[in-house]
Amino acid sequence: MKITKITTTVVNAKMRNWVVVRVYTDVAGLIGIGEATVEFQARAVVGAVEDLAPLLFGRDPREIERNWQILFRHPFFKGGVVTMSAISGIDQALWDISAKDLNVPLWRMLGGLARDRVRMYDHLGGGNSDAVYNSDTVNSFEEKMKLSIKDGFTAVKILAVPQSAPLGDAARLRHAGELMATARKAAGPDVDIMIDFHGRTTAAMAIQYAEVLAPYNPLFLEEIVQPDQNEALKRARAKIKVPLAAGERLLHRTEFLPLLEDGLIDVAQPDVCHAGGVTELRKISALCDTYGVTMAPHNPLGPIATMVNVHLGLTTPNFLIQEVMRSDVSWRSEVFSGVPDIKDGHIYPPTAPGIGVEMDEKEAAKHPFVSGNPVQWFHNDGSVADW
Repeated sequence: MKITKITTTVVNAKMRNWVVVRVYTDVAGLIGIGEATVEFQARAVVGAVEDLAPLLFGRDPREIERNWQILFRHPFFKGGVVTMSAISGIDQALWDISAKDLNVPLWRMLGGLARDRVRMYDHLGGGNSDAVYNSDTVNSFEEKMKLSIKDGFTAVKILAVPQSAPLGDAARLRHAGELMATARKAAGPDVDIMIDFHGRTTAAMAIQYAEVLAPYNPLFLEEIVQPDQNEALKRARAKIKVPLAAGERLLHRTEFLPLLEDGLIDVAQPDVCHAGGVTELRKISALCDTYGVTMAPHNPLGPIATMVNVHLGLTTPNFLIQEVMRSDVSWRSEVFSGVPDIKDGHIYPPTAPGIGVEMDEKEAAKHPFVSGNPVQWFHNDGSVADW
C-alpha cells in the first residue's frame, strides 16, 4: 500500500475554519481523514500540509511512527503551531487508514478499551468582555447551564474571568465571583465546573481570582497565565489551592516536561490538532501518567478532532474528561457524519472502522473559507491585552 495524494478542505465554522486533511492510497476507496484546525491560521496550515505531503508520497501509510518521524525530523526548521498542526492532521489520517485497513475502530488499534465510556463536558462560554456584572449576562448564562444539564452533561466549562488589568481590577474580580456563583447555583453542588482563564491574567491577578472562585468548588482552573510564563506559573501555583490545568498551546512532550518536573499542573490539555496528532498525544499522555497528571485534551474544534479524542480517551489510562464544542455552527451534522450522540454526558465506544467520521463534500462546499481576524483586546489605557 502506498500514499498517492494528500489534500486539504477548509470548512468555515464562524470563529474558526476547520482544516480537513485527507490522505489517499493506491487501494481503491481507502482514504484517511484528519483535522488540522488552527484559529486564524487556516491558510498557513494548508500551505504547510502541501509542503510536507511530498515527503510521504510513495510510502506505506501504515508505517505511522516512521512517517511521523519523517514529517517532524526531516524539515530543517522544526515545530511551530502551523507545522505541528499540519503534522497532526496527516498523522490522524494515517491512523484512520490503518484502522480502516483492518476493519476495526481506531480505539481497537490503540490497544483496546481502558474504560467503558468517555465523559464529556460542555463549553458554555461566559461574560468575557463585560467590565461589570449585569442581569443580561446572568440570565443568558443561567439558561445555558440549565440546557447543558438537561442534555445530560455532568460537567461544564465557563469563561468566568474577563479581560483583566495586570493589577487592581476590583470590578472584574466581582464579576467573576458573581458569574461563578450563578453557575454553581444553576448547576447545583454535584456538577463539575471548570474555569478557563485563557492566559489573560498575571500571576498576581490569577491568585486573586482563584481566591474569589475557590469557594464554589471548581474542578480546575485552566491556563491561568500565558503558556511561556513558567516562572509566573510557579508563583501562582504556590498560592493557589485549586487544581490547575494547562497545555492547549504546547506542541510536543518536551514542552510539557518542565511543567511536570516542577509539579505545576494537575491536568494536561494537549490538543490533538496541534500537538502532533494521535502519535504524539499518546507519548504526552504516557509522560504525564509518569508524573501522576491526568488528561483533559483541549478541543473547541471540529467533529473529526472530537472523535479522535474520544478514541484516545477510551484507550488512555490517565484520561479525566473530554471537551466538546456543540454551539458554534448548525452545519456540523450536515457536513460531517459518524459522531455518536452524547448520552448522559458520555460517548460510548464507536463501532465504525477507523475514526468513524466522514465528510460530505457537497455540504462542505456550501461553507467555504472565510477570512477573519483574531479577537483583539486592549486595556483601558490602550495597551495590548492577551486574548
